[in-house]
Amino acid sequence: MTSSTVLVTGGSARIGAAIVQAFADNGWHVVIHYGESHDEAEALASTLPSAETVHCDLADGDAAVTMVEALAARLPDWRCLVNCAAIFEPDDVTGLDPATNLRSMQINARTPARMAQAYLAHARAAAGRRVIQFTDQKLANPNPDFFSYTMSKHAAGSTVAMLAMGAAKRDDRVYALAPGAILASHDQSEAETEVSHRMNLLGRKTGPDEVAEATLFLTQGHLASGQTLYVDSGQHLLAQPRDVIYLAREEQPA
Repeated sequence: MTSSTVLVTGGSARIGAAIVQAFADNGWHVVIHYGESHDEAEALASTLPSAETVHCDLADGDAAVTMVEALAARLPDWRCLVNCAAIFEPDDVTGLDPATNLRSMQINARTPARMAQAYLAHARAAAGRRVIQFTDQKLANPNPDFFSYTMSKHAAGSTVAMLAMGAAKRDDRVYALAPGAILASHDQSEAETEVSHRMNLLGRKTGPDEVAEATLFLTQGHLASGQTLYVDSGQHLLAQPRDVIYLAREEQPA
């Protein structure tokens, strides 16, 4: 067991909450970042043996850097930063929405990169530090839907190797973790979710617990810095012409 600290952005709900729970179960002190989900973050923290919450609007990159610097100044063993928070808003290849694009690029790419830079510049850890940037299996299996989201995740993914080469110390590791379809997304119905989450090479649903376990695995540093780990039951090995939300919808009876 360890008393090291992890910060999980978007840690109050969905995959972020599963990651928080997994780290807490393994003895970590967990800092749960939230944007608008104050009550959910506090409720989750209250159930864990060692946890705290921190608020920041990730659309404000300066505020996010200040948050990281403040945490680094007071945490003696901040071993891992998990940039899980993201927005997933629709536009497509025929019509990029400028407002959606601006928000997606800021929250999904620019702010995580700046947080990683600030963390690697200021955080202290007894062993090597870890940065885990969430991307998406879409980077290897592109389709024309959710254009700005996908663009932002490509931008986020491109930073991983650069951070590993130029900002990290010898014992640090910077990774990308690329999940596939894990939880209901956008406006999916339960029936559509059940179908879409099996549209992968193994024909099985990938659970948030698997993403959480993969995140914990990456903290061990067994992979070379700069690598991407896919947790998607092989979805990224397929060629899907549209997002699985719409592929599943097309399969449903009218």
